[in-house]
Amino acid sequence: MNDLLNKINQYCENHTSRQLPLLHQLERETHLKTLAPQMLSGHLQGQFLGMLSKIQQPRAILEIGAFTGYAAICLAQGLPEGGTLHTIEANPELEYLIRKYISLAGLDEKIHLHIGDAREVIPALPGPFDMVFIDAGKQDYIQYYDLVIDKVPRGGLIIADNVLWSGKVVSGERGQDQDAASIHQFNEKVQRDERVENIMLPLRDGLLIARKV
Repeated sequence: MNDLLNKINQYCENHTSRQLPLLHQLERETHLKTLAPQMLSGHLQGQFLGMLSKIQQPRAILEIGAFTGYAAICLAQGLPEGGTLHTIEANPELEYLIRKYISLAGLDEKIHLHIGDAREVIPALPGPFDMVFIDAGKQDYIQYYDLVIDKVPRGGLIIADNVLWSGKVVSGERGQDQDAASIHQFNEKVQRDERVENIMLPLRDGLLIARKV
């Protein structure tokens, strides 16, 4: 089954527009210089995020969890003239890599990097944000959601990554680690929230997209 899923994923990538050469370079350097390169969004998910941003045309985006900056560069593709993206990364050791590729992408004026705890940074950001991408500490997803929901206008999107957590969310309590349990609670919270309409997609490790109504 895993072999079939891998083949399907590869087929999807083969029939998706190629990633920018700069993103390919960033992906390679991420694999060379970080301990958990699988955290990078990658080709298929990156193209999906970029497509959503181009459709949405957000004037302001908030990303919670920059890692090495791959998703931020993809999301910035849909920003109109004067649009901005605020991205937050907790690990200061990644700052040099993020800033390097933001600069190489020519996005210094559009992407604003914040190094620190997102739970402290988010309240200081005024908003509103037409698009929010959550991809940071899994046990804090509910808190991130609560911090941003009132900063998102009607029609705005909140996107959360890793909402399947390698399938552990369907394993029941005994088969879940703390991250999986926290993500399941987050998924249930969004499902019950009447302020949004939502869809979960089995893309990569799962994406949950909620639209403010």
